Amino acid sequence: MRRLLVGLTALSVLAAVTACGSSDSGGQDKAGSSGPTTVKVGVVPVLDVAPLYLGEKQGFYADRGIELELSPAQGGAAIVPGVVSGQFQFGFSNTTSLLVARSKNMPVKAVANGAASTGEGGADFAAITVKKGSPLTSAKQLGGRKAAVNTLNNICDTSIRESVRKDGGDPSKVEFVEMPFDQMPAALDGGQVDAACTPEPALATVKAAGGKEIASNFYDVSPDLTVAMYFTSQQYAAKNPDLVKRFQEATAESLRYADSHPEEVRQILTTYTKIPATLLKELTLPRYPAEPDRPSIERLAELGERDGLFEKAPDLDELLP
Repeated sequence: MRRLLVGLTALSVLAAVTACGSSDSGGQDKAGSSGPTTVKVGVVPVLDVAPLYLGEKQGFYADRGIELELSPAQGGAAIVPGVVSGQFQFGFSNTTSLLVARSKNMPVKAVANGAASTGEGGADFAAITVKKGSPLTSAKQLGGRKAAVNTLNNICDTSIRESVRKDGGDPSKVEFVEMPFDQMPAALDGGQVDAACTPEPALATVKAAGGKEIASNFYDVSPDLTVAMYFTSQQYAAKNPDLVKRFQEATAESLRYADSHPEEVRQILTTYTKIPATLLKELTLPRYPAEPDRPSIERLAELGERDGLFEKAPDLDELLP
């Protein structure tokens, strides 16, 4: 069902938005009324979204009259149609999935930055990993092999292709297999896949089992890669400008807090992922800059066009805050 939703044409998505627009009251801006406004946010259970959970805990959203209802999903590609249809008021998505949505004229609008690469190859918060004893030692060897990604046609397969390309391999020969991040370590050990796109905490889990990384796929796209962003629908933003502004402000404060409190980032991860507490100190944290890095997003758009992800080139001015 998720793949069907992701494949919706722009016309059908817009029709769904129109159909629910008159009756959808979820998360309506209630500035001036008593009590906080509850908003549903689609998130992916990875290290990237730790600032949102920290901000909720620290009261940054409550201070602005917002109560978060966080709903985990497998990936941004699944969250996009949920935001467009009104199931969620806000969502978290990898940047490539948002670019794909814009290329299909889906009315999505980024409202806040999410997470970024560490800027260090071989020391990033995500990597292409293989199991202990694997004969694979570099990205170019992935041709003809199976690589796990959380959802197809997102930042994982886009960046893996770029790592393979930069290493002199043929990215068209990589076979991508879709599965949740937390299932990837076992899939590697069991031989269901040869490699995996593993952001933290899956990266630490693979390494703890003796696995190794063969490429820093996010870094290979851009050292300052904007990996993901928080977004809403253009319709919701137009109807609720004050609420969107308050969400932006609370998220910006949460990002700053996360950047300056790394140990709290590690601890909050245990509340929404399955990572053992013993691995917390092994985690490589992403950066949480206040603003998206446009050049890196332009690079992702170039790669998406090269790999045939877009029906037409996405308009970055329509997408970015």
